[in-house]
Amino acid sequence: MSVGFLLGIIVGIAFGSSATILSPLGDLLLRLLNMIVIPIILFTLIEAVNHLNPGRLGRIGGKVFIYYILSTSIAIILGIIIALFIKPGLGLTLPQADVDVPEAPSFINLLVEIVPENIFTALTEGDILAVIFLAIIIGFSISSMLYANEQKIRDLGHFLVNMTNGGREVSFRILNGILQYAPIGIFAIGASSVGEQGLNTLLSLGKLTIVVYLAITAQVILVYFVLLRLFNVRVLTFMKQTREAIVTAFMTTSSLGTLPLTMKSAKEAGINDEVASFSLPLGATVNMDGAAIRLGASVVFAANIMELDLSFVAILGIIVTGTLASVGTAGVPGAGLIALSIVLNQAGLPIEVVALVAGVDAILGMGATACNVIGDLVGAAIVDKSERKHQMIDNEAANHV
Repeated sequence: MSVGFLLGIIVGIAFGSSATILSPLGDLLLRLLNMIVIPIILFTLIEAVNHLNPGRLGRIGGKVFIYYILSTSIAIILGIIIALFIKPGLGLTLPQADVDVPEAPSFINLLVEIVPENIFTALTEGDILAVIFLAIIIGFSISSMLYANEQKIRDLGHFLVNMTNGGREVSFRILNGILQYAPIGIFAIGASSVGEQGLNTLLSLGKLTIVVYLAITAQVILVYFVLLRLFNVRVLTFMKQTREAIVTAFMTTSSLGTLPLTMKSAKEAGINDEVASFSLPLGATVNMDGAAIRLGASVVFAANIMELDLSFVAILGIIVTGTLASVGTAGVPGAGLIALSIVLNQAGLPIEVVALVAGVDAILGMGATACNVIGDLVGAAIVDKSERKHQMIDNEAANHV
């Protein structure tokens, strides 16, 4: 995949827009990955919930959400600080373009819609939060069947457990087959993306691109690596074990499309299936550190175009609004556009900046998605370490009693 990635960039630079002829090969990889996302989430999460009690699931969920909020807040702060130092946008002018911004869904509606009206619609439309809810409900129901008074119900419970295990195994076997094609797909995506964007667009918005990638690098080193070390995880080994997911995320710019590989990488990194099966699908939908960095940098970019100095209060408002917007709109159509428009409106800046940023959207999206996936994996790793320590303390207390 690394060779395919490098060759794709070389071909994209060499052949320019002509390289887009390869895009169907890249689209095929994305379709294959999206095809296997729902089965992997459904079967792995049902199996994980079978072994979890509600108390432990709630504890894992609480830790995961605290991590998401903190890491996203730090990400947007880094994006703002680096942008204030480098000052992207000075000398640029706003495009004369109308930008249609999708209506932002209310937080209450998002919570309500987690419960699907139709199970099969949730599965076919790929509604990840609804699928997670469905898997948790099914998992606990099967678990209750295993401890029922009637032998017939217990037998049916064991049958469903075996069926779930079989579904999970066949899903990962299909994924292994898809991975054989992945280098070709990544080569095609790299060639067509670089060929279509070209270097001229990148150079015209070069400072913004530099800001975003510097902030992503700072997030990875100062936040993720530090957290891994604090929880006694070997950083280089961890990155080596998860590199497939990170490279795929970078080239496909899709956290959800990369999810099958993210879960496979978590297994290789030794992260407990129960933690990974719950936190990674949720993280692919909700945890958007890379998107938060783009939000922070884009708002400073917009302010510089308008030659406005952002006050401390304005910056604080951007941090709070950007954190909530990146989490609250994640997983809905046009999420990046919605979140950026919300933050720009809050800061009193023109949303036409969205049209300007769109010029390097694909390039920024690559780094941001890779950052999202690294953040998801690090979150799963440190929550798993925390849970192992908690269980060890519980076992020692039980032995003492």
